Amino acid sequence: MKPLKFTGSSEDDLAAFPREVKQAAGFQLYRVQAGLMPADWKPMLNVGAGAYEIRVHVLGEWRVIYVAKFADAVYVLHAFQKKTQQTRKEDIELAATRYKQLKESAK
Repeated sequence: MKPLKFTGSSEDDLAAFPREVKQAAGFQLYRVQAGLMPADWKPMLNVGAGAYEIRVHVLGEWRVIYVAKFADAVYVLHAFQKKTQQTRKEDIELAATRYKQLKESAK
């Protein structure tokens, strides 16, 4: 099972989610750590190759963007509450920036 690692403020952001949302997101991240796909997800090609979004529909809409393609860990890039139909450009750019930094530090 791969360990879970957080980039930037993603751990604090996830910790600030309501308890029921944290439980649902945590279970889906556990599935990813075990090599499975989350129950509800979509690829985030605009963040980077191998980046995915976990979609949590509890007490509103919540998202966790992660990448699991690296051998050493599952990296959580960004966690946030989705308040509009389309994911905000700022959320995508933040995840993409963290992904780029992660790839550069892995070299």
